[in-house]
Amino acid sequence: MEYRKLEDFKDSCGYVINDIWYPRVTSIVGIKAKPALYRYYASLPNFEAGERIKQKSADEGTLIHEVVQAIMVGETPKLSDKNQPAAEAYIKFNEKLNIKTRKEYIEKRIINFDERYSGTVDAIAEINGKVGVLDIKTSQAIYRDYCLQTSAYMAPLQYEIPEISTRWILRIDQNQTCRKCGAIKRIKGGREKIKLPWKNPFARNCDHEWSEVKGEIEIKEFPNFAEDYEAFLGAKKLWEWENISWLKQLGYK
Repeated sequence: MEYRKLEDFKDSCGYVINDIWYPRVTSIVGIKAKPALYRYYASLPNFEAGERIKQKSADEGTLIHEVVQAIMVGETPKLSDKNQPAAEAYIKFNEKLNIKTRKEYIEKRIINFDERYSGTVDAIAEINGKVGVLDIKTSQAIYRDYCLQTSAYMAPLQYEIPEISTRWILRIDQNQTCRKCGAIKRIKGGREKIKLPWKNPFARNCDHEWSEVKGEIEIKEFPNFAEDYEAFLGAKKLWEWENISWLKQLGYK
């Protein structure tokens, strides 16, 4: 990303905490190439259209984040057509798994003083007797890239919370299913995407009959973080190299 002035870079890429500027975890991991994202932009009329869709998608994801985190701390969330299916799916899912979260660690800012970076953890949870970082994603799948982000949170938290031992990605999405062929329709950022079932050769010509919007929940554990953390620190060095001119202006060391 290009920045026009130092304040833009500071605000976009980090936090000022006790008068010290720290790079943001999500900015650092953003340095990694994302071929699928490039293909997505290539399919659109122009870059600006992609940015509009991305921002709207982020806003929709924030609504789902907020409603799930409210449920986690025992509050009654504000529901709307945009987040109710996800909320209902999470409530049913949690009745079986019984995820316990620590209120003081919901949207908690963490700092790694040794490696100089900061980030915001979605939650610290206890599941089946294990304590770990719980990261909420509103994506179509659980991607390996997420492990870089959660490993960065684990590194400082292992000293703050001695019993912490693992990480989970909790994926929450919303979609519709065709009652005739089983195709899945997902609308995000105002953009409609239909995934056809490869086992059904007639799906391509189906006159789809869509169900109501339903929430979809998936959780996956990533217990070992050392290798991912090493990769994160590598990404951080590359990010620093890429942004060295701005970092010099900040007096970043």
